[in-house]
Amino acid sequence: MLISVIFVSLLCSNFLFAQEAKKPSTVEAKFKWYTFEEAHALNKKNPKSPKKIFVDVYTDWCGWCKKMDAETFANPVIADYMNDHFYCVKLDAERKDTIMIDGIKLVNPNPTVKRSTHQLANELLRNQMSYPSYVFLNEKGESITVVPGFHQAKEFEAILSYFGSDAYLTTKWEDYIAKFQGKLK
Repeated sequence: MLISVIFVSLLCSNFLFAQEAKKPSTVEAKFKWYTFEEAHALNKKNPKSPKKIFVDVYTDWCGWCKKMDAETFANPVIADYMNDHFYCVKLDAERKDTIMIDGIKLVNPNPTVKRSTHQLANELLRNQMSYPSYVFLNEKGESITVVPGFHQAKEFEAILSYFGSDAYLTTKWEDYIAKFQGKLK
């Protein structure tokens, strides 16, 4: 009987310890997310101080997209850098509504069909549909690159810095990452 009590006590303490380790951080990242239309309009409204546009292309059913939100985008270092250097956009690749950009109408061609992709998502991802994917646009709204997949905060900090600092214009990624020293350890 004593052995059973000890076993149950150890099992419960391990369970409680495991639960304690999984508690989310009490620091919440403060993100300013825009619609694509808002980010585009902000750059037109402020032509003397435009920002690059970062587009997080996701879907509601994508588990890796949710993991990116919960872990990487929740990191305050990531949030601060993104807010300072980009207009950040969340774009549901399967959204059903119409988007108007400079008089151009972009739609989901089959809004009643499950997993039908919006024209803007197709255009931004160059028809390479992979979720999550991150599109980096320059201050003129021109595509710099698309970075697919989930990334831990430390790795993503380097990616953000590479494009946010304009290092991509003069430095190869391999050279940049070899010397990069971010805030995250």
